[in-house]
Amino acid sequence: MTALVCVGRIRERSARALADEYIKRIGRYTAIEEIETRDLPEPARLTNVEIERVLNIEGEALLRHVKPADTLVALTPGGKRMTSEAFAEWYAKANAGSGRLCFAVGGSMGLSGAVFARTSERLSLSDMTLPHALARIVLLEQIYRACKINANERYHK
Repeated sequence: MTALVCVGRIRERSARALADEYIKRIGRYTAIEEIETRDLPEPARLTNVEIERVLNIEGEALLRHVKPADTLVALTPGGKRMTSEAFAEWYAKANAGSGRLCFAVGGSMGLSGAVFARTSERLSLSDMTLPHALARIVLLEQIYRACKINANERYHK
């Protein structure tokens, strides 16, 4: 089972429709769920203390949805980069555990130290900065692609 545990929700109708389409496609291969927690507004004063406060609140909300047996993977710019084929191989191994494979998608300021401390792996989708809705769609597309690769089905190269 795979879960996306995300700070905030996808508000744009077209992006939501695309995410839902990938969730439907992935569902043919494995159980998947998308959990959205509340994102806080960016602090008026962007001090390190205020940013840390927001990250901690968002992180606590996110971690409430992660069970002890789950494998948690953080999406972060400094994470491990993989080709689609390498991700498919990694995904098959990581998804074979007893708990869920959970991907943590942070809010506009990222993820808290507590979330990073709980993760088993850190993954980067791109060296470029992506809006959070788009990052989630890219992740869903790569999970779908991994499912197709692992099922020995054709996929676009």
